[in-house]
Amino acid sequence: MNYSAANTELWNFVLQISILAGIMLLANVLCRKVRFFQKSMVPTAVLAGFITLILKSIGLLPVDAEFLEIITYHTIGIGFIALSLRIPNNRQKSSAKGDLAALKSGALIVSTYLLQGIVGLIISITLAYTIYPDFFKAAGILLPMGYGQGPGQANNVGSTYEQLGFAGGQSFGLSIAAAGFLCACVVGVVYLNYLKRNKKVEIKEYVYVSGSVTVDDFQDSNEIPISESVDRLSVQVALVLLVYLGTYLLSLGVTSFLEKYSPGLADVISPLIWGFNFIIGSLLAIVCRIAFNGLTKMKLMTRQYPNNYLLSRISGCAFDFMTIAGIAAIEFKDLRGQWIPFILMAVIGGVVTFVYLKWICSKIYPNYEHEGMISMFGMLTGTISSGVLLLREIDSSFKTPAANNLLTGSSFAIILGAPMLVLIGLAPKSDTMLFITFGLMIIYFIPLLFIMLKAKRKKRKRS
Repeated sequence: MNYSAANTELWNFVLQISILAGIMLLANVLCRKVRFFQKSMVPTAVLAGFITLILKSIGLLPVDAEFLEIITYHTIGIGFIALSLRIPNNRQKSSAKGDLAALKSGALIVSTYLLQGIVGLIISITLAYTIYPDFFKAAGILLPMGYGQGPGQANNVGSTYEQLGFAGGQSFGLSIAAAGFLCACVVGVVYLNYLKRNKKVEIKEYVYVSGSVTVDDFQDSNEIPISESVDRLSVQVALVLLVYLGTYLLSLGVTSFLEKYSPGLADVISPLIWGFNFIIGSLLAIVCRIAFNGLTKMKLMTRQYPNNYLLSRISGCAFDFMTIAGIAAIEFKDLRGQWIPFILMAVIGGVVTFVYLKWICSKIYPNYEHEGMISMFGMLTGTISSGVLLLREIDSSFKTPAANNLLTGSSFAIILGAPMLVLIGLAPKSDTMLFITFGLMIIYFIPLLFIMLKAKRKKRKRS
């Protein structure tokens, strides 16, 4: 085997990940030493991401765009698997049983998609009937695809609409997604500074510690000892990667089955399965954790293998690189002739999303409304990675259920959001179907709002 620099397949991954690591350390120094960054609460990973983006855009940094997308994709799954493997404490268990936060979070996510879609269609239809008569009327659907679901779905739907007559639809969708990520980072950081100045949340003046969470105890009484022949960190990494392998195999099995027996359904479901693999991974991690608990009760397993502290460190590392790569991968495509629709959707969509989430999160997350709002805003303008990133600045230990709501809410959103798939296909068929789609989105928004504001768990009577 050739071990020289000529073997680019051998060295490419190491070189690229080392570049991101070096920029992260540079950003860490700037956040610690430069007063502007200290006061502005710019997260280190965000700063590193924008440094990488700028250097890549002007041609000074040889970072491959495809590599950045691969890093972003896999670190989301690894990070959430590590979080889901952690053993919950008694307070978290009782909190999980006490409300319908998962269902309400799912309804919140889908209702935001619908609201963004309604706003987007108002803009695209208005422009098509006034100053842009040739503009694709259903283009507004790309606002929730780019803001709410990220570049993957924006690219898929944009490509589909391009085949149906929307010239430049793919570029438009990807640019909306890029604008959404910028909105999440910029507006999110501004809002964090507002919360800090007005003392809306308790933010400790910290000596910066890299990573997403900290815990009080490094080891529980029945965990594997440090003196084991295998390193405890190796065990945690092995658990995470084993669950991730199970995620891949399960996803492959389901999609292969669908492709063989129902190709039409596979075209719709397969992108969702692979795009939301972190949800499948998290569910498998929870199943694995429950299995460990059952084996312990049956006396077949005498030690606790998951270590909360080290799993938190793994998730922290994954989320750091996820954020850097996600920002650095931002790319605005050619928008000749479409700048006015793009700017209107990006700006108005961001404002409406912020105002709506500010209002609704105070209703459904009364005990942690700021944490709930900032995390949902980050996810519903960018991706789940930007939601986690912003949340870490005011809830670094994930003491509130906000991070868990992103995960469980996304699971419910897959079910509640299923009608959106039909609406996406109906909108570009004809003007009649477009207005029917617009009306159905408004109608479906109402019961979701009812779920969020009125749904309550029935209390059991004590005998």
